[in-house]
Amino acid sequence: MSVTTISPEQLNALRHAGHPVELIDVRTPIEFQEVHVDFARNVPLDQLDPAAWAPANAHREQPLYVICRSGSRGRQACEKLQAAGFTQVVNVEGGTQAWAAAGFAVARGRKVISLERQVRIAAGALVLLGTTLGLTVHPVGFGLAAFVGAGLIFAGVTDTCGMGLMLARMPWNRVCSGGTCATPPKQTGIQRSAPAHVVPFARSA
Repeated sequence: MSVTTISPEQLNALRHAGHPVELIDVRTPIEFQEVHVDFARNVPLDQLDPAAWAPANAHREQPLYVICRSGSRGRQACEKLQAAGFTQVVNVEGGTQAWAAAGFAVARGRKVISLERQVRIAAGALVLLGTTLGLTVHPVGFGLAAFVGAGLIFAGVTDTCGMGLMLARMPWNRVCSGGTCATPPKQTGIQRSAPAHVVPFARSA
């Protein structure tokens, strides 16, 4: 599936030329809280469910721009939107990293470990655990290491990481408020004036 892309420089030029630019950031809430494009809104990829609203918005005149950390999750989100019938969707090349590297305005918060680094840490830990178990306890432990290796190959070939999607749902990747970490109330569609940082796309009950 072909995904239209735009460079950070082109997107910034459009915004400063006065064109309406609606940008959603599909990273985890905690990644978004660390650093994000100053006019982006957070719609986490694991909460993205365009099927409830895309048919009514599939032929909207203005594009919906999508950004993530480096471009991969943004492309996945675009493909998900396109599959639901959304025709005006554009992925930002290089993601938030490229936007910040270009010197454009960002909002910054507390430093966190990115989801990509969490995947590498978790995969490495599981391979090490499986190998250790295989050498010291039972050969079946090698199966765990092999399973993780196969998963990494699949992720590389398909550019889709199941471990990443699972980690995105973990409590430490949620924004905490008042001592609790919870998913925000579900909403349907894109709310331009939403007050919260995180604006999930969800199917109506």
